This record gives sequence, structure tokens and C-alpha cells, in this order.
Amino acid sequence: MEFPSFALTEKVAVITGASRGIGRTLALGLANAGADVAICSRSVDELEGLAKEIRAMGREALVQRVDVTKASDIQAMVDASLATFGQIDILVNNAGVNVNKPTLDMTEQEWDLVLDTNLKSYFLASQTAGRHMVPRRKGKIINVSSTFGLVGFEKRSAYASSKGGVGQLTKVLAIEWGPYNVNVNAIAPTATRTTLNEELFVNEAWQKFMLERLPVKRFCQPVDLVGATVFLASDASDMVTGITLPVDGGWTAW
Repeated sequence: MEFPSFALTEKVAVITGASRGIGRTLALGLANAGADVAICSRSVDELEGLAKEIRAMGREALVQRVDVTKASDIQAMVDASLATFGQIDILVNNAGVNVNKPTLDMTEQEWDLVLDTNLKSYFLASQTAGRHMVPRRKGKIINVSSTFGLVGFEKRSAYASSKGGVGQLTKVLAIEWGPYNVNVNAIAPTATRTTLNEELFVNEAWQKFMLERLPVKRFCQPVDLVGATVFLASDASDMVTGITLPVDGGWTAW
């Protein structure tokens, strides 16, 4: 009996929002599993340091400045990745923003920023990469969602809506592209300490509330998301598609 492999050797991954936090760690995790990686963000200076770390692992890295809210940037991202590597096996949609505000105070511009970054860009990147993956009949797309896409939370009207939309987009793409061996899944982290939400982690009352709800009694770290991502990117997950996998320490078990 031949068992499926979790290795990503000879595979090419493209990841958005890779300059820091979850995206940076996932890029290193994919490279550690054997993938060459196209790392994309608006912050090219930070990407250059990440590229050095990936190359030190013996993998190739392509640095790309990408504003995921622009369809032209996403097309250029896919074109450059294909020109450099000849294929895209894995797409990780990770770029994201958040605006923590009561709904009554949320502006239209803030709503649009969150939805354009967290949901529309996932659609555009998946569609553009999918035009390569579907004819090739091979591909893995992993969308970084959130537990706030599964349950509600105050002051997250735009963020929770965007992440809930990511879950539905994941299901639709899985249904459409499953016949072509393109798997589309999402991971849903709980509160993870990154620069995006550092303001929350200095709030002792918020930390106490969260830890009381987390069965594992600790916050998620970006490295905790690597295992699920590598699994969903590998051949070991060929029969898994259309799911949102919580990596949440039991937050959604209540």
C-alpha cells in the first residue's frame, strides 16, 4: 500500500500578505515542507529578508510587490509566478485587514477596504490562479479565514462579514473545481498575536475574556497554523475540499 505524502517537494506556492505575521510564517512553513514560494505583499523590503530565509532552506523564492485590491496586480502576480516557476500548485490567500469599530461608527470607506482586501482579493486571486489550475487539472487553494467567520463578535461587522464570505466562496469554488482536481479549503484561526491585532493583546480584560473561552488556555501563534496549511497543500488532502478547518484551540467547540 502506498500512503499519500505530506511533502511539498517540486511544488510551487504563491502566498499573499507574506511580509509579516501569519503570511510570513506560512511561507516559511511551506518552504520547509519542500515548496518553492512566490511571496507577495505591498512591503517589499520585508519580503527580501523573508526570501533570504527561504533560500537558506534550499528553496527558491520570488519577491513580488502586490496590492491585492487591484486586479491588475493580481494578474501580474500570477503571470510572474508562472514565468519564473512554470507552474502554480498552491495558492494561499492570506492578505487581510481589520477595522475594529461599532457598526454605527463604521464608514463606507472602511467597510469597502475590509471587504475588498479580505474577500474580493480572494475571489480575484483564486479566479486568476484557477485559470491555470483548472486546465492543468491540479491545484490546492487555501484561504485564511477566521473563527469570526464562523461565529459573531462585537465591533467586527466588516471583518466577520468578509470572513463569512470567505467560507462561502471556498465552498462554491470547491464544487465548481472539484471535477478538475483543484481542491479549495480554508483555515480559521482563533485570535493570533500579529501586528494586525497587537492592540488587542495589550488589553488585559480582553485577554482574560478570550482565555476563559479557549479550552487550550493559550493564544494561537502563527506557527500553529503551519500544520493545517501544509496538510491542505499536500497530496494527503486530495479528498478534502470545501471545508473551513478551525485552528482555534477549541474556541468554536462551545
